[in-house]
Amino acid sequence: MFRNLLSRLFADRPDSSQLSSQDAEVAVASLLVRLARADDHYGLVEQQRIDQVLARRQGLTPHEAAERRAAAEMIEAEAPDTVRFTRTIKERVDLEDRQEIVAALWEVAYADGSRDAEEESLVRLVAGLLGVNDRDSALARQRAQDDLGLSGK
Repeated sequence: MFRNLLSRLFADRPDSSQLSSQDAEVAVASLLVRLARADDHYGLVEQQRIDQVLARRQGLTPHEAAERRAAAEMIEAEAPDTVRFTRTIKERVDLEDRQEIVAALWEVAYADGSRDAEEESLVRLVAGLLGVNDRDSALARQRAQDDLGLSGK
């Protein structure tokens, strides 16, 4: 199943008609993993936050969310670039939901309680690739900081 998804996501010229909304959700999970790994400190706190985001977004049990994250870890490790994930998401997910994805990215970026330039840079890049404007991304970032008690840090 995942090998087929990888071939669909990472084909040189992907046929968007073959990609499903489920593929987009796997791409979201993989993007969350890629972000959490961006600072070379991919720990339990970030994994748990990804599980929470996946459970919330997709109505998964904690066990199902952990399995989805584990699959996303394998897919992310094989992915040649971030653009393939964002293209799949942008083609299959409406703008309002893409804004929520950016909010989830900020949530994962700050899950470990610290700000990291690599993670922040990646979220900004991904937001642009998903067609989410700077204002909406900044508002999502501020909400994530407030929710995690990081305002002013």
